[in-house]
Amino acid sequence: MNTRARVLTGAALAVALGAGTFGAVSASAAPTAAVAKKEDEAAAKNFTTSTHLTVDAATRAAQAALHAAQKENQRVTVAVVDRNGNTIVTLRGDGAGPQSYESAERKAFTAVSWNAPTSVLVGRLAQAPNLKDIPGTLFLGGGTPVQVNGAPVAGIGVAGAPSGDLDEKYAKAGVEALNG
Repeated sequence: MNTRARVLTGAALAVALGAGTFGAVSASAAPTAAVAKKEDEAAAKNFTTSTHLTVDAATRAAQAALHAAQKENQRVTVAVVDRNGNTIVTLRGDGAGPQSYESAERKAFTAVSWNAPTSVLVGRLAQAPNLKDIPGTLFLGGGTPVQVNGAPVAGIGVAGAPSGDLDEKYAKAGVEALNG
């Protein structure tokens, strides 16, 4: 076989292989799309999407709460937890007491768990005193939930000011920083 015949035969073979490959890819595209659609439908039935606070947003909220307390010469700790009660960020202000760190985290956890400010939850203890026995909770003013469309996505807890009302005021300043 001469060189010209070999080149032509090789080119014809390359064209045939290319056409076969293209046909195989085209033929498999439809089943792949069908499989993907079926997976999307299963995901819609079996999974939910939730909203989470970013680290940047949590830090911004904590800094706003801490700043609000500092403007009034209060030494506090601020904690921000996610929807599951896991700590995202905690800022301990200069001079904040050693008990304030854990208290802030527990207030934030309590607020997000019940989707209510901890000052409101304190009132519920009269009807259900065993609520205070739930691990990780602290029923003192100073925790407030962060909500999106009425659902809790995070909690902010502040501890260290002379009253729960002040702690809660500063926690609300953190929530306002997210909404503003």
